[in-house]
Amino acid sequence: MLPYLVLFAAGFAGSFHCVGMCGGFACALGRDQHGSGATALRHLLYNTGRLSTYCFLGALAGAFGQVVCTSAGSFATLPLAGPVDAAQRVLAIVAGLLMIVIALQFFGLLGRLHRLTTGPGGSPFATTLGRVLKAPGPAAPLAFGVFNGFLPCPLVYAFLAQAASTAGAVSGFLTMAVFGLGTFPAMLMMGGISGVMRPLWRQRGVRIAGTFILILGLVTLGRGVLPVGFFHGDHLL
Repeated sequence: MLPYLVLFAAGFAGSFHCVGMCGGFACALGRDQHGSGATALRHLLYNTGRLSTYCFLGALAGAFGQVVCTSAGSFATLPLAGPVDAAQRVLAIVAGLLMIVIALQFFGLLGRLHRLTTGPGGSPFATTLGRVLKAPGPAAPLAFGVFNGFLPCPLVYAFLAQAASTAGAVSGFLTMAVFGLGTFPAMLMMGGISGVMRPLWRQRGVRIAGTFILILGLVTLGRGVLPVGFFHGDHLL
């Protein structure tokens, strides 16, 4: 339970980064002419769409990690535990290093990388999002959120790396589900109070998110380089 609480807290802190990158999309949803209830539903559908994409990507990342570990065992002779353990360690090292790099980016230490991983701006994908947003019916905000979830985002990359390191589709799914739920409060508020949150909280929230990602990255890296049992039960995170 504790690992998922940490993931939720990291998602909540990181949601202020989401406000900066995707808050404009939440504001673009605006208010529904049928009242506050319809507006709340509109933003709930949008964020549910984002969450569904994160869960899908998390399951894929976890399945990829599982395939890597399974392949390591299938190409080896007995005993299988050695190659599988080695593959899990390599996966944890790669995922941990990626999370640490992204955390450093959140602290402003890797500006060039930041430019490579920010949103697509005026790309055709962003144009497509705008067209989806203007489509009539309640399905539009849901589809808008689903597409939004595929936008390049270093925060999502960090947690996908964590999902891959779990080496399981279900655990990867749960990792991204908990992370995504952590981003819900700020993004739902963004739909109601627009730009008020961004200047007050975004910078502080991004640094807190970077701290969480750095800790998770170090723990994940530690699973790959430290002796088995160091964390009192493997796969602590």
